[in-house]
Amino acid sequence: MILLITPSAKVQECTKVLEEATSESMQVAPTLRQAAVQLRSEEYSVVVLDQFLVEAEPEESDLVLQHIGAAVPMYANFAISGIDRISRELRAAVNRHKREIVTARHSAEQMLRSELKGTLTALMLSCELALQAADQATAEGKIRQVYELAVEMRTKLGIPADDPAWKAAN
Repeated sequence: MILLITPSAKVQECTKVLEEATSESMQVAPTLRQAAVQLRSEEYSVVVLDQFLVEAEPEESDLVLQHIGAAVPMYANFAISGIDRISRELRAAVNRHKREIVTARHSAEQMLRSELKGTLTALMLSCELALQAADQATAEGKIRQVYELAVEMRTKLGIPADDPAWKAAN
């Protein structure tokens, strides 16, 4: 979803063209104060700020930027820029946001893999040794190691010990 912040009288016409250009739904805020309220309650991929408002109300625009979250900010001068130019810039901003999401997801996956790789290897090795154990005491010791490794993995994943799924497994 895209948030368009402008007091422009042609906002409805502009919104329709920009929705078609980006295939994204849009919400409109006529003031920076209303935009800040909307940013607190919704998540947006791009926030389009009318350059006129940013220059006229710098404190309010700072407030908006504090609540923008992961959205890509885009500045547009509706007084001098044509709708075609704004559409192109908005499509570029939407694509940039999509790339950033993919990059962030990939980075998080890589960190999780790195974080859990050693624990998972030890877990699998302990299971294999428990299956090959000749006596009950050795097998029990290996199963205890498997349990401790599972607790370590749960901690790394941030799953609390009182989680219903965890309690059901114990």
